[in-house]
Amino acid sequence: QVQLVESGGGLVQPGGSLRLSCAVSGSIHSINNMGWYRQAPGKERELVARISGSGTTDYEASVKGRFTISRDNAKKMVHLQMNSLKPEDTAVYYCNTDGILTNGGDFYRNSWGQGTQVTVSS
Repeated sequence: QVQLVESGGGLVQPGGSLRLSCAVSGSIHSINNMGWYRQAPGKERELVARISGSGTTDYEASVKGRFTISRDNAKKMVHLQMNSLKPEDTAVYYCNTDGILTNGGDFYRNSWGQGTQVTVSS
């Protein structure tokens, strides 16, 4: 059994910053790509940023230069530092991994956290 738990969301003024964190719990051997998605009201869920096991990153165009994704493999965590936030960044942010191998040999292909609300408003 594995679980992804996000933290760090909240209300922030335009131009402000937030740091999201996601911890993967369970008896974990390895994790493939880790990423952050977001879903605004009335819109489809979209990829915000992704990081491979070796640290290669990929960003959605509108967040490049403002958001930074990082991971701590030892702590089995992924973070999203969000700077210069805009009202259009308002959404529920979800942590995702596309592959988790447990020490027991179980493989979880696509895992999601419960989501954390980010609201950018004055």
